[in-house]
Amino acid sequence: MADNEFKMNHTVTYYECDPQGEVTVGMLINLAILVSEEQSQAIGVGPDVVAQFGGGWVITSYNIEISKLPKVDETIVLSTRATSYNRYFAFREFWIRDQNGEEYAHISSMFVYMDLTTRKIVQIPAEIIKPFHSEEVKRIPRVGKLEGFTEDDSILQQDYHVRYFDIDSNQHVNNAHYFDWMLDVLGEDFLKSHQLKKMLIKYDLEVRYGKDVVSSEVSIDDQALLTKHKIGTKGELNAEANCWWEKRA
Repeated sequence: MADNEFKMNHTVTYYECDPQGEVTVGMLINLAILVSEEQSQAIGVGPDVVAQFGGGWVITSYNIEISKLPKVDETIVLSTRATSYNRYFAFREFWIRDQNGEEYAHISSMFVYMDLTTRKIVQIPAEIIKPFHSEEVKRIPRVGKLEGFTEDDSILQQDYHVRYFDIDSNQHVNNAHYFDWMLDVLGEDFLKSHQLKKMLIKYDLEVRYGKDVVSSEVSIDDQALLTKHKIGTKGELNAEANCWWEKRA
């Protein structure tokens, strides 16, 4: 384990799982954020300290690779490392493992620091990044490239309403809710018969309270076991993703 890697145990609860007793992807991201916040608190740069500089950490993309998903009542090990950063971007990794060290999932992520008044990306304050002892670099690793919709794609679409309780302390929709919107539109039959193996998601524009209707669109490539997703509000693109699946035995 690297010197700046932080880990903690967590016992999976029933409300973190889907009807099949496996942790949902949205909850997997919530667990990743949980361990990153615990690390931040441990080194003295928790949310209260970050807020003193007038902003907050905002995710721009995730690359999620899944071997298998933890199950209800299982005690797992969550770990994270702030790997590298430059003036505007911070690259962070997460691992979910069992008690024997077997890897369930690996998540690569990109964060920026947003001024909560102007809602603009600003330079990361040195005071909140230095304590992580991550590497300062000129170029941050890319988390992957998305394949977009084409004219030949058949699109499924469903609308969702933004609720007050979907909003987090950064005053926009918590990023984990996007996973529920994107995957729910696939329907029960698909989700019961397929296992997610990889997901690449990019956040383009935050969804704030008052954006009443969120449109979730998906195209399904059965041969490639690939689904392509878009989240939009009133003509704006808010997020997009690619998911790669395998069929359950």
